[in-house]
Amino acid sequence: MKHFHLWSHETRGAGPAALITPPALALTAVLLGLLAPRIGAREPVAARLLLGVAEMGVPLLTGLLAASLVGGDRAAELRLSLPSPYRATVLRRVAVTVGWAGLCALPVLALLSARDWWRLLPVSPGVLAGQLVWLSPTLWLTALGLLAWTLSRSTVAAAATVALVWLAGLTLFGVSGGGTVPGPLDLFATTRGVAEESWLPNRLLLLVSAVPLAVAAWLLLGNDERVLGGGER
Repeated sequence: MKHFHLWSHETRGAGPAALITPPALALTAVLLGLLAPRIGAREPVAARLLLGVAEMGVPLLTGLLAASLVGGDRAAELRLSLPSPYRATVLRRVAVTVGWAGLCALPVLALLSARDWWRLLPVSPGVLAGQLVWLSPTLWLTALGLLAWTLSRSTVAAAATVALVWLAGLTLFGVSGGGTVPGPLDLFATTRGVAEESWLPNRLLLLVSAVPLAVAAWLLLGNDERVLGGGER
């Protein structure tokens, strides 16, 4: 019961945006996917829409939310005086945000499988490996958002960093083409359409490279003065 109350509290602490926007995004995508055949949209277009929401929309959303998890806490000073480290609180809120966004992404990918639309996409990783479509870029941008806040102590600057990196991913690599080798940190390799043998290494590299970003953020969050001096909007 104690753990339930703790996680329930952290869920509320993550904020309304973290709870409302992921299901709203997923619901919109699923409805468009279901209605696509009835409104005359071609199946490949609908499939790419769903894939784009999972690989581009969900990661951007979680990255922006992570950038605001610390700066939006108006009780940071009080929390720093509690026995539980404040950075542990932040980590739990990040876990809630990413976990909830991931649950909301599942229906989007499930619709791709139910309609057999994976065959229409450049890469068809399967049900289990397909979870890396959203998970790898989500964890990378989430770690970036958190680190950007700890370095800048500004929600605006951290969110701008996430948005700029996201846009750079679109600009530098593009989201069309096929059979090409992805860049080392190509966030949108699935949507862009890379060679099958290059896809999994790209996803795994994103996961591995997210670790030092997260570790750096974790270490900086242990600096009380840095946390207390943040929260600029």
